Amino acid sequence: MKQAVISGTGLYTPAQSITNEELVTCFNAYVEQFNADNAGAIAEGTVTALEPSSVAFIEKASGIKSRYVMEKAGILDPKRMVSHIPERADDELSLQAEICVAAAQQAMDRAGKTAADIDMVLVACSNMQRGYPAMAVEVQEALGIVGYGFDMNVACSSATFGIQQAVAAVQSGQARAVLVLNPEITSGHLNWRDRDSHFIFGDACTAIIVEAADTAKGAHRWEILDTKLKTSFSNNIRNNFGFLNRFDEAGIGQPDKLFRQQGRKVFKDVCPMAAEMIKDTVTNAGLEVPQISRFWLHQANLNMNLLISRMVLGRDAEPQEAPVILDEYANTSSAGSIIAFHKHSEDMTPGQLGVICSFGAGYSIGAVVVKRL
Repeated sequence: MKQAVISGTGLYTPAQSITNEELVTCFNAYVEQFNADNAGAIAEGTVTALEPSSVAFIEKASGIKSRYVMEKAGILDPKRMVSHIPERADDELSLQAEICVAAAQQAMDRAGKTAADIDMVLVACSNMQRGYPAMAVEVQEALGIVGYGFDMNVACSSATFGIQQAVAAVQSGQARAVLVLNPEITSGHLNWRDRDSHFIFGDACTAIIVEAADTAKGAHRWEILDTKLKTSFSNNIRNNFGFLNRFDEAGIGQPDKLFRQQGRKVFKDVCPMAAEMIKDTVTNAGLEVPQISRFWLHQANLNMNLLISRMVLGRDAEPQEAPVILDEYANTSSAGSIIAFHKHSEDMTPGQLGVICSFGAGYSIGAVVVKRL
């Protein structure tokens, strides 16, 4: 089988960002108004008063300091608290496809590839803008790629699962090169009025070129030594939004149609699973953990990343060993580990080893061992 490599990555970062201070100001204004509007019911005990948020609470809970979003004014309006982005006509490029194209062009430039070199487009992310036609096919058309494309969703692990699919296509000869895209417009599914999660997510899109080693000529080449995937069903991270919602109108607009999680359970369950997955994948690649120079982990929560790296290494990781980008980007779902890889890999020298690892709803966990060429 052909050897697969990552030959280029790209990143689209929205122009607008929201600081914790801005977010807290809006959230607390909403809380104050809600409690005032429901003062009587709160006094009677039929409605629970909402608690304000704070910058200190957010940063202690997550390590997040800001997040990029597609549109911030609507989010920061206490009467709305959701982005205001007009729908586009069917003959216009979709919003999600637009950010895919931007990230893809950067990845293709870095890999030295044109549309004619790519046979497969895979859009892998937590939330698709629509059910069909596939976002990947729209992106394929926009970029002028001849071949095929499809969408997949494994929540926050979509990028690593996508890489594995790309590797299989390259190894089998089904595709010369694969474009994997992770367009996460997470601001659309976040409940900005929920104190426990209103700060978690941000928007971004990453792109990855996977191709055969014998055609990869760019300066950003990483040999993919091994991949490992695992899923285990859990309701602890869930979003019930879907086309079947119309069957029962009573549920439309309810909080369970947005992101929700039982954070403490997720922390307890996922950290050991992710650490074990990393160690198993490294072993399967014929390596040992001390040989790994860098871990690009899913950027969901700083405390999770610190614990996972400690469980893998048997000590606290040095900052450069497990780079963090969530302080600036927040949790960008499937894009997070790839943003970390994109921004914190160029300093590594040929022969150095690293692991890309993502984990999230499902539960789903994916790990990819790579070597700098």
